[in-house]
Amino acid sequence: MNEGYSTRIEKARRAIQGSEKLVVGAGAGLSAAAGIEYSGKRFSDNFKPFIEKYGMQDLYSSSFYPFGTQEEKWAYWARHISLNLYETPVMDLYISLMKIISSKDYFIITTNVEGQFRKAGAEEARLFEVQGNYGYFQCEKGCHNKLYYNEEIVGRMISETSDCRIPSSLVPRCQVCGGNMEVNLRKDSFFVQDSNWHTKEDNYRKFISATQGKPTLFLELGVGYNTPGIIRYPFEAMVHKNPDANLIRLNRDHLNGMAENIEATVSFSEDMKTVINDIGSFYKINY
Repeated sequence: MNEGYSTRIEKARRAIQGSEKLVVGAGAGLSAAAGIEYSGKRFSDNFKPFIEKYGMQDLYSSSFYPFGTQEEKWAYWARHISLNLYETPVMDLYISLMKIISSKDYFIITTNVEGQFRKAGAEEARLFEVQGNYGYFQCEKGCHNKLYYNEEIVGRMISETSDCRIPSSLVPRCQVCGGNMEVNLRKDSFFVQDSNWHTKEDNYRKFISATQGKPTLFLELGVGYNTPGIIRYPFEAMVHKNPDANLIRLNRDHLNGMAENIEATVSFSEDMKTVINDIGSFYKINY
């Protein structure tokens, strides 16, 4: 970080151009930088009744609220899912990012669950949403490995919500065990990893295996220490093992990594939109 901004941009551009493989690791900081904020005005404008009734503070902490009934739980979650997935268009930052990486042999692993990479045009075979996706329900206890697309039922829940509750007739039930349903997000040991999840995991592992001994760029975006074992630590380890690998890290708060990788790492704490646009400009991307 002692180097000037323009010097680091040039280093990042050269690292991308010189790479044969490009691995993107994206965390919550990317979506926040794109404008998908879980607090502030976006939260207060869209969840006023829930804030007044339950004293909710933001979309992250409210995700753990201990609702007394399924009717209350799904009134909240329908709004949460709809806002972050179905109502939010593809964000400019994701579009700019895809313009940079799509010309390379790339793969994306992300802990984000808002479906933005898919909206921005990422190929399904090159995308692994390791923590799930807002668009699917699963059995709360994971009694079977099947996911259920939820756009239609979420819309009905919202339209029929009254006093922060949905009608009992709309409460989703597991088709196998008859129990409660849950959003397909990794938050406990019952997270369902269906056949598609395992296919994506296999695609990722094969791609990583193919990077060994080849010029590879690891692009880490907004990854903190909530789940560092998924992206941050593995990226550091792979860069350390591959003398032809480089790491570009964009992170507002957590820049420092392995001391052994310092020469192979270019870090930015500056505004992520600005950095991506400047890299893209140097990289001769036509926006």
